[in-house]
Amino acid sequence: MLPAGTPADPDLRECLLGAIPALRAFAHALTDDGARGDDLVQDALLRAWSGADGAGDRDATAWLFTILRARFYAERRQRPRVGPRKREGLRPDPPERRRESVRPDRSETVRFREALRRLPDAQREALILVGGQRFTYGEAAAICGVAVGTLKSRVARARARLAAELERRPPRP
Repeated sequence: MLPAGTPADPDLRECLLGAIPALRAFAHALTDDGARGDDLVQDALLRAWSGADGAGDRDATAWLFTILRARFYAERRQRPRVGPRKREGLRPDPPERRRESVRPDRSETVRFREALRRLPDAQREALILVGGQRFTYGEAAAICGVAVGTLKSRVARARARLAAELERRPPRP
């Protein structure tokens, strides 16, 4: 017998369990912090489990990503800002990452991760959803709550910024 208030649908349980790796990857990319990302995933899964009726006929995986994304931004709004931020959407770098020196021996993966981390949140999440999680533009737009054209624009700008940074040339405006 299931505890009161828990969904009885075993398919939902399997969906939640199956989505954990993708949710973790998305949360870690959003937060750039493994522990904080894992907390975000746990919170999203708990909310999904307790509010399973809210999924309706929507794709359960996209619904989970929507919950996780909403929790990320809700948490961000609740946290006090630390120091001045030059640009909306950019997180202040932790002290150990403030070094600007680029060593030629660093791997491409490290360079890519750092460049991805520096993208504005909206561009980073759009790129991760479409490029990393393989959602269609329509699915990713629904998760982000924006028009498909807006999401496509964010992905294009993110790709251009990443390419420019990885090639060490200034991005086009």
